[in-house]
Amino acid sequence: MKCVLMNKNTEVLLADYDSATGGFVSVEEVYNIDYAPYILRSYYLSDSTDEASFRANLSSWFRGRGIPSWRDKLDILLHRLNVVAPNELLDKAFGLSLSDQYWIKPYNSSIKYDDVNFFDNDFDYTEFLEASLSKNSNTIISEDGLRTPNNTTDGMLKKAWIIEDKTRYLLKGGYKNELLQPFNEVLASEICDRLGFNHVTYTLDMYKDMVVSKCPCFINKDTELVTCYQIEKGITRYNSVEDYEEYIKILENHNIKDARTKMEDMYILDFLIMNEDRHLNNFGIIRDVNTLEWLDVAPIFDNGQSLNIDYYDEEELHISSEGRLFYEVKPFDDIIKIVKDIKRLDLTKLDGLVEWFDDLLHKYQSYTGFSDIRINRLCILLNRQINKLKELQSLT
Repeated sequence: MKCVLMNKNTEVLLADYDSATGGFVSVEEVYNIDYAPYILRSYYLSDSTDEASFRANLSSWFRGRGIPSWRDKLDILLHRLNVVAPNELLDKAFGLSLSDQYWIKPYNSSIKYDDVNFFDNDFDYTEFLEASLSKNSNTIISEDGLRTPNNTTDGMLKKAWIIEDKTRYLLKGGYKNELLQPFNEVLASEICDRLGFNHVTYTLDMYKDMVVSKCPCFINKDTELVTCYQIEKGITRYNSVEDYEEYIKILENHNIKDARTKMEDMYILDFLIMNEDRHLNNFGIIRDVNTLEWLDVAPIFDNGQSLNIDYYDEEELHISSEGRLFYEVKPFDDIIKIVKDIKRLDLTKLDGLVEWFDDLLHKYQSYTGFSDIRINRLCILLNRQINKLKELQSLT
């Protein structure tokens, strides 16, 4: 299929798309590389004469928009969607997403962005929601049910976009039989609220008898999320601390206000909840798709892989766990050292947080099956991290 890769209303390039593979057979003409996805622009500028290499990167980027192969219970989801592989879903709705404004427009088509984007235009989410999150449904959804931004969701957790009061919300379940992730998201929101960190607000909701997290879309039709993974392609990899410092410089050079403080806030949160999964695709910046201006650091999001019970021992107080700082897995006690001014935090605002979390976990205990012992251990661990941060603050 001959198509034009669009960024909202701007033509980026002309290419031939293969629906069967989710890749591109050829790139016939580049119209405006500046409006390409950030990572594609970097690839193009590094070697614009190598069409085959650029085409491969274009295909890789587009396939990466789809549901990943590591999605929890992917085989069940694909059966319910009546498709063999996630690639089959990519062009069902022009490749549109709620994370950016890129889409593929059939060549010589009169279709307009305003007519098809999912920020303005409602979509039928009920069937995909059922297929994604239901425990027992055998639903195979209709073709109309495949015209949805749910075709372009990343990550391993079962999830689905829904619409309530004209707002787009993302519902996410737990991983396999683990149900803690939604509670970790809400805990992270509570901490960010108390400490004044910029973040996406997560709440708990119920889908049938399943506890899920719920958050609003933080992108609108004039913006996009550019992840650190895309930006770091321009960074020479040294070690994680040096790469982190280089990333801060890049943000500051693009006039991002308080870039260091906002990045530190994210790692402070990760320390408090022992978030093990701060990979390069769950933080970044917000960019204006019309002007290409870098607007701000993206609000903190995706904090579910935290307080991991696999690391508990009998004594509870000798737990050692590790998080991520760019490319390296490091102890949280080392990662927190990148924070230059812990004194700026009013940690008294965390008083009562452990009791709040204990109440939250007990409130939903009949749905999660969490034992009193496990809830107590989670609260001990959270309390330990708060006290460790207070101790670090007192020593500076």
